Amino acid sequence: MAYATALARDPASTYRQVDVAGRTSGADAPALVQLLYEELIAALRAAAWATDARNFAKKGERITRATAILFALEAGLDHERGGPLSSTLAKFYAGARRTIVNAAVGHDSSPFRAAADSIGEVASAWTMARAA
Repeated sequence: MAYATALARDPASTYRQVDVAGRTSGADAPALVQLLYEELIAALRAAAWATDARNFAKKGERITRATAILFALEAGLDHERGGPLSSTLAKFYAGARRTIVNAAVGHDSSPFRAAADSIGEVASAWTMARAA
């Protein structure tokens, strides 16, 4: 009964939870990183939308999700095997976090969109590297 109640309350959220659970079960580490990039970009774009719509609760929720994902991506870096690339990504993630946190107090959605675009470039490179 609790599942039906949760579904009725927010069916989109329930669908996203089921979708993420399905995509993460059995996924290898590179696939999980790709998923994190996708979720991060979605959170940033939602934060931009919420900023424009003055939906401050949703904005805060999406900013929290984005920063948590950035921390997870940074924590997953292997500095021994990754060498300079790991250091560069760590700096990139920290810079993106700073941008997001600084933009959180304002009413300009462009920093969230710019961060999503930058993360999208890294995600594309990640996808190409996985395919090679």
